[in-house]
Amino acid sequence: MRIKDLPKFARPREKLIVRGVKNLKDSELLAILLGTGTTSKNVLVFARQVLKKYPLAKFLKLNFKDLAKIKGIGPAKACIILAAQELVKRGLAVQDETLPIIRSVKDVIAQAVYMREKTREHFMVISLNGRGEMIYKRPLFVGSLNANLVHPREVFQEALQRNAASIVLVHNHPTGNPQPSQADLTITKRLIEAGKIMGIEVKDHVIITKTAAFSFKQKQLI
Repeated sequence: MRIKDLPKFARPREKLIVRGVKNLKDSELLAILLGTGTTSKNVLVFARQVLKKYPLAKFLKLNFKDLAKIKGIGPAKACIILAAQELVKRGLAVQDETLPIIRSVKDVIAQAVYMREKTREHFMVISLNGRGEMIYKRPLFVGSLNANLVHPREVFQEALQRNAASIVLVHNHPTGNPQPSQADLTITKRLIEAGKIMGIEVKDHVIITKTAAFSFKQKQLI
């Protein structure tokens, strides 16, 4: 599939313009720098494959010779990549305020640790930018979860306003049993589908108790 055949919200350049550069994935940023892919792969697919072979930390250490040897990059694109890297290095004399990065279930729990001691169910949405940094968190509901209470409109409201790339759902089980209920499964599925329509990924849904946690992502339910 060619880039122009993708919906506009999925095209890297259009996504950058509408949602901001911080909300692009590493592969999308690289795709913009590369400009074009290969005869058999569009630039987004090609960028993903490059970063799969050379994870970001390793990719950023490649010199001109190494980059130019990668089939599909070559000398011209290698120059663009290295110039962009150097420009960023020179501009980092002033650092932006560091945002907490959500990489694991432990990171999620750290943002919702207060829920462990609650005697009623609490539901929170954590909004992330394209780098996995938390840009906002908002407790939404208190009480037993059901489809009527957890409506996609409220769940995605802040994420849309803040141009989030993805969200993480969190709620607690005061009973001490972290296993998801049928209502939890139904609500999560509904929100995942809603997120696909809006172009905002539901990265995980974490259920926490006083002593345990359950991750939908880890259990391959997302």
